[in-house]
Amino acid sequence: MNGLDPQPLLPMLRQLAGRLLVTELPPVALVRQHFQAPRLEGIEAAVCEEVGRVLAAGGRTPGPVAVGVGSRGIANLELVVRASVGALKAAGWDPFIVPAMGSHGAATAAGQADVLAGFGVTEERVGAPVRATMETVVVGEALPGVPWHADSLAVEAGAVFLISRVKPHTSFRGPVESGPAKMCAIGLGKQPGAQVMHAAGAAGLAERIPAAARLAERSGLLLGALAVVENQRDETALARGLSAAEVGGEAESELLRRARELMPRIPFREIDVLVVDRMGKDISGTGMDTNVINRFRIVGQEESGRPLIQAIAVLGLTENTHGNAMGIGNADYVPARLLAGVDLEALYTNALTAGQIAIERPHLPMVLADDRDAVRAAVTAVGRSPQETRLAWIHDTLHTEVMAVSPALLGEARELGLELLGEPRELPFDSRGELSSLLVSS
Repeated sequence: MNGLDPQPLLPMLRQLAGRLLVTELPPVALVRQHFQAPRLEGIEAAVCEEVGRVLAAGGRTPGPVAVGVGSRGIANLELVVRASVGALKAAGWDPFIVPAMGSHGAATAAGQADVLAGFGVTEERVGAPVRATMETVVVGEALPGVPWHADSLAVEAGAVFLISRVKPHTSFRGPVESGPAKMCAIGLGKQPGAQVMHAAGAAGLAERIPAAARLAERSGLLLGALAVVENQRDETALARGLSAAEVGGEAESELLRRARELMPRIPFREIDVLVVDRMGKDISGTGMDTNVINRFRIVGQEESGRPLIQAIAVLGLTENTHGNAMGIGNADYVPARLLAGVDLEALYTNALTAGQIAIERPHLPMVLADDRDAVRAAVTAVGRSPQETRLAWIHDTLHTEVMAVSPALLGEARELGLELLGEPRELPFDSRGELSSLLVSS
């Protein structure tokens, strides 16, 4: 861990808080959003059927195949990978796992293998060995002057099958965004490939990602992919096998449209203070999904849309982010315990690889002594009385079905059809000033 030690700052931070921060915070009441959340039953059988269908239609002679798995916290990832491996073996293929996550895991082979192990993707649990390397081979040019790098072990095997979640990207809009095509273009390219694909900024990704997928198809390296879409409860909604030709094409675009319909949302128009229990790369590439909080923090890109949030206090990092606090610049206030968990090597490696889209996103926010002071700082900054402060509290941007809101938001909550789950009460800080997780509180 290459992080920062905030301990020497704590006496000063506590003294500062005692002098400058409000002492009273608004109470909060739990509310629930109601939505249709389709969930896939029989995930293992569905995955086996979809993978088998793609393999049968492809008609290729079986042999070694690299199975690309990324760093996102996909629901049921271990089960999905194990079922995919089983289907590949049943069709005569010899699968092994490769990390397909660009520069994540501090851009080291061991770090990337550790990320996968944190999700249960190990040989013992999924039935295929994990082989990690940061070496790449330039297969060709996706576009003039844009080389496409691919994992050297995958190139040596001669075939790669990708497992990826489809969802709206946190930096750009295009026919395909986050999904198998992006994993092919960026994840499989390790650090050098990710850096090349990001070099033209957010606008360039919309063109480069599908172009890389087409090159992967033409080269014969891409065998196909399994794409999953999740619902608003972070559950598997559907699984779809894609041929090499369908990766980055209309079939993936249709999955993106469905994913956009099912993504979590914060329903309010304006929020003074948003409190977030945790952020991390397993939740979103930007720690908090920019599509949910409506903050992109990209130089030259206009911020627009809803919700309009004045101040965000983020209180912790997920374990599976391994210290990579990419997107921490979307927060305004954090407690010292979050800062202590930041691995600067992992964060800076990811940020420098991402280029233009990550100039502002790794900026450190204001650090306070504890959770209570981080929330107090946010409330102080917006300048409203506790009765007027529009405060919302979520667990993370993957889980927004149940949230807590202050009395100033309850009227809008009723108008939006949210269910009131209890009466307003004080935010549950413990004796150390740490806020209990919203999931525990609900």
